[in-house]
Amino acid sequence: MDHFHRTGADGSDDLHVEGVALTAIAEAVGTPTYVYSRATLERHYRVMDDALAGLPHTICYSVKANSNLAVLGVLAKLGSGFDIVSVGELERVLRAGGEPAKVVFSGVGKRDDELRRALQVGIRAFNVESAFELERLEAVAAALGQRAPISLRVNPDVDPGTHPYIATGLRSSKFGVPMPEALPLFLRAAQSPHLRVVGVDCHIGSQIVEIAPLVDALDRILTLVDRLAEHGVALDHVDMGGGLGIPYRDEAPAPPDALGRAYAERLSPRGLELIVEPGRLIVGNAGVLLMRVLGTKGGALPGAGDDPTAQAATRFVIVDAAMNDNIRPALYGAWQAIEPVAGEVACRGDPAPVDVVGPICESGDFLARARPLPPLRRDDLLAMRSAGAYGFSMASTYNSRPRAAEVLVDGDLFAVVRQREDLASLWREERDLATFETALRSRGPT
Repeated sequence: MDHFHRTGADGSDDLHVEGVALTAIAEAVGTPTYVYSRATLERHYRVMDDALAGLPHTICYSVKANSNLAVLGVLAKLGSGFDIVSVGELERVLRAGGEPAKVVFSGVGKRDDELRRALQVGIRAFNVESAFELERLEAVAAALGQRAPISLRVNPDVDPGTHPYIATGLRSSKFGVPMPEALPLFLRAAQSPHLRVVGVDCHIGSQIVEIAPLVDALDRILTLVDRLAEHGVALDHVDMGGGLGIPYRDEAPAPPDALGRAYAERLSPRGLELIVEPGRLIVGNAGVLLMRVLGTKGGALPGAGDDPTAQAATRFVIVDAAMNDNIRPALYGAWQAIEPVAGEVACRGDPAPVDVVGPICESGDFLARARPLPPLRRDDLLAMRSAGAYGFSMASTYNSRPRAAEVLVDGDLFAVVRQREDLASLWREERDLATFETALRSRGPT
C-alpha cells in the first residue's frame, strides 16, 4: 500500500500524494521532479519491523536506494539503522541523524580512508568481501589502535531468479567470499588482535519475489555458522541483506511477514540477532517522478491509408524527463507505470500504445515502450510510479542536464528537500581554458 491516490468517488479525479495534488507540486516546483510520501516511507518501514517482531533484529536501510537527507532523517527518527557502501553515504547518514552503532558497511572496494573514517565514528560492522579487504582493514585498525568489528560477506551461490545485473549471490558475482573460502578466512580473522568477528553477511540480489531463494541462502549460511561454533567462533548476528521485491506491474512479491516467520523458525533456536538491509522495499513505491509532455510525433506512415499491410511508425510522446533522471528503463529494461496526473487527461480517450521518451541524444533514452496511454498533448502532466528507489540516486547530468528537484510530502504539506540544480552548477568545479593556461604558467618550467 502507498499513499498515492485519486480523489472522487470513482477515482477519476487528479492524482494526489497524501493530501496534496501533484498538479500543485508541479506548478510550484516545476518538472521533472521526484516526489516522496513520508507516510508511505513510515508505513513500509513499520511493516518490515512488525514482520520481524518475533526476532531480535535491526533494520539497516540500504542508503543506495535513495540517499536524500530528508528520507534518511525520516528513517533515522523511526530508529532505523543503515547499510552503506561508501564514506559519502556514511557522512549522509551522520548528517541525517543516524546512529553509527547501527551502520553496516558493505561494498567490494572500500578504500583505506573509508575504513579509517568508519572505524573512527564507531560503526556496527564491516561486511568484509575479500581476503585483501580483511588485510587492509586489519592494518588500518592496527594503526588506529582499535579492533574492527567484522562480518564476512559469504557468497552462497544461490540464484535469486532476478535480473542478472541485480543478482549478487551467484558464484560468478563479484560480491562476497565463496563459501569454501569462508571458514579459513573467519578463523584467520578470529586470531587477529585487531579484528573482532561479530557476524556473517549474505545478500543474493534484488527484486526477489519468492522467499525460497532467501531461505535457501539462510540455510547454507547457518551450516557455516554451525561449523564456526565447532571451532569456538560464536557470532552475534546473521545479516541476510535485502532483496525482497515490490510490485511494479503484475508482480506478487512474498509478504514480509512470511519471510519473517521463515527466518524466525531458523534463527530463534540459535539466539542470533537478525540484520536485514531493505532499500527498494521501503522507498520504491514511496515516490513518483513528475514530468511534462513536450510534444508528440509519429503515427501512421504517410500514404498508408487503409492498407492493412502497411506498417505504422512508432508514436512518440516526448517528455521533459529522460534517462539521466531515471536510467532504470534503459539500463535494466525496467517497467514502471506511467499515468496522467489530471483526471480529465486520463479520461480523454481510448489508450493507444506509445513510446515515452526524453530529450537525451541517445536511442536508449526511453522511459516506456509501447505503453497504452490516452491521447496526450503538450503540457500534460505525467507521473512515473515506483520511482522512489534507484531513481534520483542513479541520476546524472548527461547532456549537461541539471538533475531534478526532490520534494517530500507530509500530510497536506510539502517542501523541496533538494533544489533543482542550476546550469552554473554543471561547471562550477571545472576550469576553463584561460584558467588552465594561467595555472600552467604559474608553475613555471618543470
